[in-house]
Amino acid sequence: MTRRSCTIYATGIVCAHLLIVGIALLVAQVFPTFIYNRLKKEMTLAEGSRVLDAWKNPPSDVFMQYFFFNVSNPEVFLAGGKAAVTQIGPYTYKEYRPRENLTYLENGTKLSALNPKSFVFVPEMSAGDPEVDRVRTINIPFVAVMNEMSSYSFFIRPLVSLWMNSIGVDLFTTRTVHEMLWGFKDPLLSRIHTLKPDVDEYFGFMYKKNGSHEGEFVFLTGEENYMDFGRIDTWNGLRKMTWWSSNQSNMINGTDGSAFHPLLSKDELLYIFAADLCRSIHLAYVEDVEVQGIPAYRFAPPLDVLASPEDNPANAGFCVPAGKCLSAGVLKVSVCRQGAPIVVSFPHFYQADQKYVNAFEGLTPNKDDHETYLDLNPTTGVPVRACKRAQLNVLLNRVSGFPKTRNLSETIFPIMFVNETFVIDEDSAANMRNLLLIITLVSNLPLFIVGFGAILLLVLVILICRSRQKKNAVKRIEFTEAFHSFATVKDDTAYTQVSSKPEEPQGGQASTQQLRNGSYIAMSQVETSD
Repeated sequence: MTRRSCTIYATGIVCAHLLIVGIALLVAQVFPTFIYNRLKKEMTLAEGSRVLDAWKNPPSDVFMQYFFFNVSNPEVFLAGGKAAVTQIGPYTYKEYRPRENLTYLENGTKLSALNPKSFVFVPEMSAGDPEVDRVRTINIPFVAVMNEMSSYSFFIRPLVSLWMNSIGVDLFTTRTVHEMLWGFKDPLLSRIHTLKPDVDEYFGFMYKKNGSHEGEFVFLTGEENYMDFGRIDTWNGLRKMTWWSSNQSNMINGTDGSAFHPLLSKDELLYIFAADLCRSIHLAYVEDVEVQGIPAYRFAPPLDVLASPEDNPANAGFCVPAGKCLSAGVLKVSVCRQGAPIVVSFPHFYQADQKYVNAFEGLTPNKDDHETYLDLNPTTGVPVRACKRAQLNVLLNRVSGFPKTRNLSETIFPIMFVNETFVIDEDSAANMRNLLLIITLVSNLPLFIVGFGAILLLVLVILICRSRQKKNAVKRIEFTEAFHSFATVKDDTAYTQVSSKPEEPQGGQASTQQLRNGSYIAMSQVETSD
């Protein structure tokens, strides 16, 4: 067997094995199954896992931006007209949120932790100085006291109203942004504090929240089931809340928004427990996006999250007292805010009933500026970008005995909104890209094997074609040589010129051969030189 034949047979054998093995691995999904199983084991909060350090101390920056609505015509509003509001801000703070007091429970399947948050002002990302800029808005302590007095006798309410007027407390107040955020000594609360010491005399939306935490969380580590990675087991010892009017509404579902299980699907709903909203919400797939070269799924709250009970009966449980519901797009959270008349929504009443937008001048809801969303890499479940936006509003009603509310109908008045943003840092993004590249290469290894087998198949075809061409060429050469040999023999025979007369014999003697019709042909050997 020639060397060429050996090469052809060897190439054919290797090609056949590669194609068979590659197709078998591809059909059986051996490598994707292996890499995904490995990923499920790595993505846990178990002690020593690769993701634990990043979960405890997030390397990427988180920013909190605060926007306030300044009221320019309070007199018009009190007279029954439409309030004009102007958005001011942002006032940006960098948020630090390390996890502390980590304790493993139940053989490492659960992990308890605190998540204190601290804030540092970032002037270069802000529109002004919060300690200088002033904002005119609704006086929330005034509204809280007024609502509390609505349950008292009608004869007491006018007296309380006169007393509040005498100390200079009005429905509107003007304070610096810093005071509204981090607290100030309120004159009304100070006087109540002398009578009821359990009432704090300071008020602020972020009062006592710089450096504090929202309670103790117990998380499932994902050791037993990768789908439980980061899921909340209990919050402050509770597996469900008691504020709302249905068991479903009181359930604590999902994670805290910082971690999700790997291998996400576009069809699933992701649940997040938001302690500041006093409830769990769900997010649905919106679209594919890319963040710093990392593919991601964008999830956002669908319309049914804050839909009215008429459109989503499951939301009836968030009506407290039962049956007393607001319209679509808003959620009253007084039950978990010590009775304060606070209502939450998306900024500028985005996705809310249009009547809330039309009640004011200056509100312009739009998706780009006011949507809440979360971008997650579907393979690892790691958040690569997030934007959490929530607006705080005050519920205003006419209260008999308080003359300043005589022209008011039920109004949800916007106060401020928060834009909490996060984007994965470059180092983490580079590590993520490398990890995804390895996963892609390993998962697609059968395709590479099949591709290499196909290339060898092409080489095999070329070798066979060339081999046949060479055999044909050899046959042509042998035929040519044979023909050449035959032609050489013919060339060795010569023909002499003939005459119509017989050759006369030597000596002048006449031939005795009688002439015949035709010519004589004579053949003689050609002399060849040695």
